[in-house]
Amino acid sequence: MEQPVPPDARRVSDADRGLVAGQLKKAHAEGRLDLDEFDERTRKVWAARTFGDLAEVTADLPDVRQPVPWSRSELAQEPTPASRPTAEVARRPQGRGATVMRVATGAWFAASLVNFVIWAIVVFTEGMVYPWWIWVAGPWGALLVAGYILGIGRDNRA
Repeated sequence: MEQPVPPDARRVSDADRGLVAGQLKKAHAEGRLDLDEFDERTRKVWAARTFGDLAEVTADLPDVRQPVPWSRSELAQEPTPASRPTAEVARRPQGRGATVMRVATGAWFAASLVNFVIWAIVVFTEGMVYPWWIWVAGPWGALLVAGYILGIGRDNRA
């Protein structure tokens, strides 16, 4: 019969290493680590083989959560209300398409607003009422609406 492997001796994945590397990056940004120490610890993280190795790298940092090794029996358990993911945790990071659509919409809004303000100034000073700014905002806005309707930038993975 095999002996159970202690949690600190279990192997880590690249995702676990990436999580701890992100925690080190945050600690460096907060000023808890200088550049040399950050570099040294990051190298240790990517060389780590077990959860114990990862724990050593962040042992002196406050509020650092280590990846917790799981067992198959834990997967079968129903999550308690406190352990269910919140909306922020459950939200998937947005892909490149969503970012492009967000930037394009912001650029459209800014350009349309600038043109509208110029048009409004001309209307009040010269009395020319022709709404030429619509020729700038309309076609570009129609393309954006079509993109949103077609799902461009939407994460279609289930």
